[in-house]
Amino acid sequence: MNDSSSAIKSALHAERLIALRAAMAAAGVDGYLIPHADEHQHEYLPPYAERLAWLTGFTGSSGMAVVLRNRAAFFTDGRYTLQAATQVDGELYVHKHLVDEPPTAWLADNASGMTVAYDPRLFTPAQVSRFEDATRRAHTTFKPLGENLIDRIWTDQPARPAAPVEIYPEEYAGRCSAEKRKVVAKWLEKEGFDAFLVSATDSVCWLFNIRGSDVEFSPLVIAYGLVKSDGSAALFVDPAKLSDDLARHLGKGVDIVPYDALPDALAKLKGKISTVAYDRDTGSRWLADNIAAAGLDAKPAPDPITPIKAAKGHVELDGVRAAHVRDGAALTKFLAWFAREAPKGNLNEITAAEKLEDFRRFDNLYRGGSFPTICGAGGNGAIVHYRAQPESAAKIAPNMLVLIDSGGQYLDATTDVTRTVAVGSPTPEQRRRFTLVLKGHIALGSARFIKGTTGSQLDALARHALWQEGLDYDHGTGHGVGTYLGVHEGPQRISKVGNTVALEPGMLISNEPGYYKTGEYGIRIENLVVVKPADQVPGAEKPLYEFETVTLAPIDV
Repeated sequence: MNDSSSAIKSALHAERLIALRAAMAAAGVDGYLIPHADEHQHEYLPPYAERLAWLTGFTGSSGMAVVLRNRAAFFTDGRYTLQAATQVDGELYVHKHLVDEPPTAWLADNASGMTVAYDPRLFTPAQVSRFEDATRRAHTTFKPLGENLIDRIWTDQPARPAAPVEIYPEEYAGRCSAEKRKVVAKWLEKEGFDAFLVSATDSVCWLFNIRGSDVEFSPLVIAYGLVKSDGSAALFVDPAKLSDDLARHLGKGVDIVPYDALPDALAKLKGKISTVAYDRDTGSRWLADNIAAAGLDAKPAPDPITPIKAAKGHVELDGVRAAHVRDGAALTKFLAWFAREAPKGNLNEITAAEKLEDFRRFDNLYRGGSFPTICGAGGNGAIVHYRAQPESAAKIAPNMLVLIDSGGQYLDATTDVTRTVAVGSPTPEQRRRFTLVLKGHIALGSARFIKGTTGSQLDALARHALWQEGLDYDHGTGHGVGTYLGVHEGPQRISKVGNTVALEPGMLISNEPGYYKTGEYGIRIENLVVVKPADQVPGAEKPLYEFETVTLAPIDV
C-alpha cells in the first residue's frame, strides 16, 4: 500500500470512529465494544457482520475494538500482531495483546465509573460475565443495546446472506438426521432438560444434514436449531432458502420456523416444556435473555453435539482419507509447478495462491477453499495469518522462504495443510530452524499416548526441539477440523492452554508447529491427523492411542 492510499484509509477510519462516538453520545453511553463476531460466533464472518473490519480496517479473524469517548484500543492475539500493526491506525487506537493485555484489564484501568454498551447478540454470557467481574472494582456498568451502533452508522452495510440450503447426502454424513436427533434426545433425558437450543451453525448443519454458503470458506447455514427430549426439532431459518426437497429431507419431526421468529417461538413453548439448555460459551447473551423472557428456565450446558461431531464415524473417516489423497495430489502438482516457476521471478503471493486453487478445482467434489490461502513470501511468512492483498502482494524471488498454508472444502472432507518451500538456497539458520520445526512435527505425529490424554499434555512434544535452542511460536499446535464444515472446530485442541477434553478415536486434528522471525521469514509444517487405537503392548494396563497422518504431500526445504 502506498502512502497516499494509506492516508486515505486512515482518514476514512477516523471519520467512522467520529461517527461511532456520535452514536454513543446519542445512546447515552461512554463506551462501546466491537468484537470480531456475529450472532453465531463464526470465525469467518458474513459481509454484513464485518463490523470490526469496517470500523478499523483489520481483516483478521480474531480481534476487538474498545471505543471510549476520548480514547480507543484495539486487541488481537499473537497470530495477528504484525498484521494489526499495518492495518489498524496507531494514531486512532492503542494496540494491545488480546491475551497478555485483555480488554477487561484495559477497561478496568480506563473506564472507571463509565457505562460501556455492547450488542448482546455478539457476546456470550460467559464473555459478558468476564467483563463484569474484571471491572467490578472500577464500577464500570455494561449495558446491552437493542440496536447495534455500527449498524446505525454503516449506511451501505450488506444484507444478510440468502443462499439456498443444500441437502448433505447420507453417503457422506454417515447417518441420517433422525438418528442424530435421537442421540441428542437421549442426552437431554439423561441431563434432565426438556430441550436444547443449538446456536453454533456447524452443530445445526451437522444435526440436520444440511449445508449452505452463508459464510465464506465454510459451508454453513445461518440458522438456529431446537431439539426436544422426544426427538422432535425445529429449524429456525429463512424459509426462502428452502426447497420442497429439503423440507421432505427434514421430515415430519422437524418444524421450519422463520429465523427472526425465534423469540416468539420460545414464548409459545411456555406451558409445554420448562427447561431449555443452551451453550453458555457459544450461544449469545441475547439467546439466554430470550429464553428467560419466554418464562422458561434457561440452563447453561455444553453443546452436546460438539463432542459427537468431533469423533468422526467410519463413513466420515473414509471420506477424510479419500479427500486427502485427491487434495495431496493437487498440492503435489502445485509444488512441482512452483519449483519450476518460482526461480524465474515472475510470481507473486497472489498468483501462486491462485495457481494452487486451480489445481484443486479439477476435483469434482471440490467446493472451494476452507480458509483464505496464506502465501507469505520472505518476511510476510512471519505473519501467522497473513493474507496477501492485490496492491501489496510481495514478489516471490530467489533465496527466500515461502510459507503456503491452504485447504479445501470437499463434499467428503475439509482439508488444511501447510508447507514451507525454499526458493533458491536457504541460509544455515533457516535450515536449522526448519529442522527443529520438523523434529517437533514428527515427535507429535508419532506419539503414542494413553486413553484420557489431552492435547495440552502433548503440546510440549511439538515445541521441545525449539525450546532446547530458546525458540518457540505464539499459536496453538493443533485444532480440530470438521467434515465439510469448519476448518477449525472443537472441543479438542493441542496447545499450551489447559484443555480438559481428552483425545478420542475419530477426532481429526492438525499438527502444525512453526517458527517465525519477524521481518525475515516464517516456517510452519502442518498435516492433519486422526486419533486411532494403537496396537497394545504386552503388559499395558491402559488403552493406547496414536495418530494416523492423513495429509499426503512432500515436506522439503
